[in-house]
Amino acid sequence: VQLQASGGGLVQAGGFLRLSCAASGVTFNSYAMGWFRQAPGKEREFVAAISRGGGITNYADSGSGRFTISRDNAKNTLYLQMNSLKPEDTAVYYCAAPKALRPYSTSATDYYYWGQGTLVTVSS
Repeated sequence: VQLQASGGGLVQAGGFLRLSCAASGVTFNSYAMGWFRQAPGKEREFVAAISRGGGITNYADSGSGRFTISRDNAKNTLYLQMNSLKPEDTAVYYCAAPKALRPYSTSATDYYYWGQGTLVTVSS
């Protein structure tokens, strides 16, 4: 399983970004997916997760109402739409997948495959 995250960049507070995560080497709809982030000097934290079919989503409080996770199983791609960005959203964002057919989770320890991360910087 290979996961390739993209879409990060520098944005002003209040702006938006859309992250993408392209999966290869997998039957994508066999995998729940999640987004995590890690800010400098902090531990990796959960951002959002989505079920294999996309019908169930879960968000950390920090992104609830501002972030939307979605997936296109036909394109083997996971997305994270981030609106109303705040400086505290600055972090490296990672997409991740647990092992096949496992349910989605909010815990990083339940995820087995990780993308390389994409940097999001929100300026004030």
